[in-house]
Amino acid sequence: MSDPMPSVHPVSSSALQPSFDDLGTPLSEATFCVVDLETTGSGADAEITEIGAVRVRAGQVTGEFQTLVRPTSPIPGLITVLTGITNRMTAEAPGLDSALPSFLQFAAGTVLVAHNAPFDTGFLRRACAALDHPWPGWTVLDTAALARQILIREEVGNCRLSSLARHFGSTITPDHRALTDARATVDVLHGLFERVGNLGVSTVEDLLEFSRKVTPQRRARRRLADGVPEAPGVYRFVREREDGSDEVLYVGTSVNLRRRVRSYFTASEKRRRIDEMVRLSTAVRTTVCCSALEAAVTELRLIHAYAPAYNRRSKHPRRQTWLKLTVEPFPRLSVVAAVREDGADYVGPFGNREAAREAACSLYDAFGIRRCTPRLSTRRPSTPCALAEMGRCSSPCDHTIDVEQYRRLIDRVRDCLRHDLGPVTEAANVRLRRLITEARFEEARTVRDRYDSLRRALLRVHRSSALARCREVVAAQPSEQGWQLHVIRYGRLAAAARTERGEDPLTAAVALQASAATVPPPLLPLSGGAVAESELVSDWLEQPGVRLIELSDDWCLPAGINRRLAVALPSSDPGSGGGDEESQSGDPAP
Repeated sequence: MSDPMPSVHPVSSSALQPSFDDLGTPLSEATFCVVDLETTGSGADAEITEIGAVRVRAGQVTGEFQTLVRPTSPIPGLITVLTGITNRMTAEAPGLDSALPSFLQFAAGTVLVAHNAPFDTGFLRRACAALDHPWPGWTVLDTAALARQILIREEVGNCRLSSLARHFGSTITPDHRALTDARATVDVLHGLFERVGNLGVSTVEDLLEFSRKVTPQRRARRRLADGVPEAPGVYRFVREREDGSDEVLYVGTSVNLRRRVRSYFTASEKRRRIDEMVRLSTAVRTTVCCSALEAAVTELRLIHAYAPAYNRRSKHPRRQTWLKLTVEPFPRLSVVAAVREDGADYVGPFGNREAAREAACSLYDAFGIRRCTPRLSTRRPSTPCALAEMGRCSSPCDHTIDVEQYRRLIDRVRDCLRHDLGPVTEAANVRLRRLITEARFEEARTVRDRYDSLRRALLRVHRSSALARCREVVAAQPSEQGWQLHVIRYGRLAAAARTERGEDPLTAAVALQASAATVPPPLLPLSGGAVAESELVSDWLEQPGVRLIELSDDWCLPAGINRRLAVALPSSDPGSGGGDEESQSGDPAP
């Protein structure tokens, strides 16, 4: 199957070249700063008493740094026994406010290395925060973690610095003094380098991945990223079949395809299902896009087209649930799976049938329309249900209300669905006040959730149908490179392009209109594309800075359709969630 939205876009040759970041920094060209700290303890109130560091490049020491640091509280006796650092030794030493900037300057632009790095970096982070120094953002390498991945227990019993120094034949014996321990760590680092050289580890990035338990098999699959451009767009992990076709396993978007695809083969990707997906993949296909909107829409269409096994949103991509106001003498609300051309009013889509039923309850409470499912006769009355006896149904079944009276009631329901949510809002507020007064918070929360479900569905359907009524919308958004142009027809993205700086966007827009895809008028309230695509397009059109170039029809929402409840549940109610906060629904944006 071809891409649902194939496109060809000019991409500069420089954008296709791998950057130095993507190639990685060779170990022989990286400068490492091996650091060790001595402290007054390990708790949150402990302080640094000594900093020692060795800067090394290509196996050669290029500088050393050592200073005692005067703490603000006495050094505990046990620490003095362990390190040999006394209060007298630090009495004349510089304070942390003087020592830290000197170390930061010494370590600038290096890869920071430490044995049990979280301990040392934790103290350095707290020191930077306390003294208002920005964290340098070092790449950090932990020799202890790396040793655990490289060495087996038969070689060395544990990964303490002293044990590793002996194992690698270091001439330095660690003694709990910062500079001595840093020098010993240098020897350990070089010993570890020798061990991983024949395992395909040649860059700093490879070394980090190795220390984070990235398997050699996963690292080896980085070849799948070869040739992936450094450009925005959509990527697809595929498994090639014997007949030459592709089984699409996963679809995603990125502003930099090459960087994102490479990240799947590093330690930054920790999802178990994605790890399984990477192992099954045999190739990566990409589609370069000219805007974030085009990328998001293309991703959505690909997910709908292929239903990839490893995309969460592809589980049931075509399954939708709608709430329908039936067309019959005594109409009722019905939960259906599709919109049909039958003259009925539809609200949705909802995430599932239960959500649609919950939304219907808000309409039942507000208008008292019938909930029974049989088709009622206009001539012969039938036995009323329990809801009618409780006064919660208008009871058309026993002709308590006749056809004309019920029609007027249904007209109010239609007006609510089409124009104004006010009557439902008012009814929900009245019931919420009563329930809260009676301290029936669980029921009140149910009323609120039902109302929110209906309001979100109405807003969704009106946003979609507002665009679906527009035969064509041409809009542009400025970017650093020029303008991003989009042609939208009946709510579906029909074409996208970008202009270079200095190029006339109006001329480009006319050309884009001429080449845009033809979209037939949809069946309202559906749009020319999927509801999710219409929402993506609406979100983009409503962004600040988007300019409308051409609009064929009115594009607007009913003024009263997005009303909110005036009554909020008490904050002491553990399930209230803060009253009328907007809930997010649907799938996450790409």
